[in-house]
Order: sequence, then C-alpha cells, then structure tokens
Amino acid sequence: MSRLKNQKYHLIGSHSAVKKCLWVHNALTQGRFCYKCKFYGIESHRCVQFTPATLWCWNACLHCWRVRPQDLGLSDKDLMRLPSVDDPEVIADLAIEEHRRTVSGYRNVAPKNMWEEAMDPKHVAISLTGEPTLYPRLSELIQVFHKKGLTTFLVTRGIRPEVLASLEEEPTQLYVSLETWNKEMYDFFNRPLISKGWEKTLETLELLPSFSSPTVLRITLIKEFNMSDKDVKGFARLIDKASPTYVEPKAYMHVGGSTGRLSRDSMPSMNEVLDFAEKLAAETGYRIASYSVPSRVVLLTKLEGPIIRYGKGCPNAWRTEEIGDEFSGEYGQPESF
Repeated sequence: MSRLKNQKYHLIGSHSAVKKCLWVHNALTQGRFCYKCKFYGIESHRCVQFTPATLWCWNACLHCWRVRPQDLGLSDKDLMRLPSVDDPEVIADLAIEEHRRTVSGYRNVAPKNMWEEAMDPKHVAISLTGEPTLYPRLSELIQVFHKKGLTTFLVTRGIRPEVLASLEEEPTQLYVSLETWNKEMYDFFNRPLISKGWEKTLETLELLPSFSSPTVLRITLIKEFNMSDKDVKGFARLIDKASPTYVEPKAYMHVGGSTGRLSRDSMPSMNEVLDFAEKLAAETGYRIASYSVPSRVVLLTKLEGPIIRYGKGCPNAWRTEEIGDEFSGEYGQPESF
C-alpha cells in the first residue's frame, strides 16, 4: 500500500481509491480539458477518478501502466475476490471527500468559479485501476452516485458479463476495453487469471446491444501487435457483434509499469492511430466524428451529433481542430505525434 500512496492514490476503506487525474490539474491551471470533455461533455475538473477494486483484477495485461498486483508480489489466489465488502454509501461519500481534498489546494490558483465547481464534482469515472465488476455491490454503488447527482462512466475488461447483466441501474456510459480480437492474442497479451476469460469477454460484447445507455469499445493500439489490416478486420467483427454507440481507437502510451514489458516503439503516433481509425471506419460503416491529439484517440460513431448530457461540455465538441495544445499531452511531452 505504501507504493500506492507514493503514487498519490488516496485509499478509501479496505479496497477503494481515488487519484487526481492530470487533466483535473490542467483544467484548473490552464483551462485545458481531457478528450472526454470534447467527446462526451465531461468537465475534467469536476470528474472523480475512482475505483472500488484497487488491487483486484482478473487480467495481467502487458500494457497496464497502473500498479499491477503481480508487481507487488500478490498471488493469483489473492486477486479472485475482495477481502471484504465496504458499504456503497460510505465509499461514495469518501470518494467525493477525497476528490475535494485533492483539489482544495487550487483555491488561490484556479479561477474562483472553476475551483468552486471542482469542489462540487458531477461525474465519477469508475476506471482508475483494477476491475470494478469484482466489487459485489457495484449496482448499488452506481445508484448511490446517481442519487448524489453524479454521472458515471464504468470501464471494464468485460470479464464478468454476469455482473453487467444483473445491474439494476446502468452506468451513464459503459466502456469495454479491448486490445485483442481472438483467444490466442487475448491469452498472450491480457493474461487472464481464469480459464474462460476470452469467452467471458465475448459474452460481454454480445450483451452490449441490450444496454439503453451509450456503450463504448475502447481499442488500445500497440504497434507491431494489433494494427495490421488483418487486425482491422478482426476488430470490425467484434464491433459488429457489440454494436457500440462509440468506438475509441487509442494509442498505447509507454508510461508507468508497462515500460518494463513493452518498448517505446510499441507506442503509435497520432497519424498511425488516425490511419487505423480510417480503415476501421471503412470496414464497419462508422465514421470519424472527432479526435484528440494530446491523448492520441479517435472517436468513431454512427451518430450525427454528440450526446452532451453530462455537463457543459467543451466549445470544440466533436470538432477535429485542437485548441492550441497539440504538443502538451495527457502523459507528458512525447517527442512527436
């Protein structure tokens, strides 16, 4: 746990955590927002980056840049279930409290109205680290956040479709993260701790059309691994199966713990991400609606306009032009895009 604290995780109860996102800082000090503002209307300074399962995950993905439990010497057996289950109301209250703690020091730095807004968060990204569907009371937690006036983005690897199918209340938006499109690739790259991880992932994709809330397939792109024309066709088949509202091809970033497993050459440029996205659009019938250079991500959809219902949004929503920040990115200063 000391390693997590050194990386500025704010630990909550026995299994949850909050961490201030770099884009919270950028929004408060520079007026620059994360791509989720441009794509979906999320105001970065009002977004809580949170997880209810800090160290628990059923995958050991090679590209993971967070603190992986395997890196801390925990065994697979330790990761199968949470050691205890904290109350969702308590977790939600503490998550909001810790977010406020992380932004309280900006009072004399940020514009007054933005600081006041940051102290009153309106969105929670259930995505910080770990696999959130391992928290047994996830459905209740989503309900609690919604009752408190926060929207929710739930990000999952899709390894527990039964949990998603049993949600009594859907998240505001559901993300499923993918890097692979067949079992062989999945077993090699995503390193599941259970025997039918890929089959579970396919079950999740088949479940997505039943959701009334928007769904997203995020495809993390790794050079020399999943960006060939064959890969385009493979991912297109999964998109056809899942019929997501959005698809986000996004570059792997060579940061954190992943630097010991993948090389810097594995990180595609923005132009390479765009090229892949164009091929995927042609294969699926989706269109490129927008992109963000700092985060090296492209938005594909069949919608004609954005669903800006999560916040005030950004002035350049769904426009491809950047706002003068092409060379300052989410993960620092890459040499080139």
